Amino acid sequence: MARHGKKYLEAAKLVDRERLYLPLEAAELVKETTVVGFDASVEVHMRLGVDPRHADQMVRGTVVLPHGTGKVVRVAVFAQGEKAQEALKAGADEVGGEDLVKKIEAGWLEFDVALATPDSMGLVGKLGKILGRRGLMPNPKAGTITFDLERAITEVKGGRVEYKVDKAGIVHVAVGKSSFEANAIVENLAALIDAISRGKPAGVKGQYFRGLTIASTMGPGIRVDVPAILAAAAAA
Repeated sequence: MARHGKKYLEAAKLVDRERLYLPLEAAELVKETTVVGFDASVEVHMRLGVDPRHADQMVRGTVVLPHGTGKVVRVAVFAQGEKAQEALKAGADEVGGEDLVKKIEAGWLEFDVALATPDSMGLVGKLGKILGRRGLMPNPKAGTITFDLERAITEVKGGRVEYKVDKAGIVHVAVGKSSFEANAIVENLAALIDAISRGKPAGVKGQYFRGLTIASTMGPGIRVDVPAILAAAAAA
């Protein structure tokens, strides 16, 4: 069994594990129960009533969080010619074609998101083993293969996050930092829930949202009232 430190145990005393907290209460509590000495991420762990083994029940997509993630996102773009220039003007941190492929093959991986134009995927395919195992491979479902590089770069740097249900039917996403105002955390959370709600697979029967917990990095989990978040999303 994992053993927790003194700070965690003290923070955990502030959380009623049997209670479903209203969104604003949960956001305020997640700030109060931060136990690390840096600006911790606020993470969402959401259990869905889906069976990811079936392709028609896979939940995956992207959403732009209204208040961003609080992280500086480094973007690498695979593009050539005019599209390469477009990417540079839009603020990409690294742009290239074959030269970028060789740089990555040599061990350079100082980026958080990779974008590519469709006509560059022939080059990017060579990096499947390197990028795939790190979750960095461009994918049309994640909006990272596109000719609209200006929009994609602006969204990624401005707070676009990708969500994808794992094998256990759980979605894990960071929706901000503990330094955010509580209202900002709630609005980011509402945007995520709204996107996942709209993306409910047609084949899913029964309860879709089974449970939702938020926590700061290494902090205790706080159970959140999902209907209240859905109501907040509808009112936004």
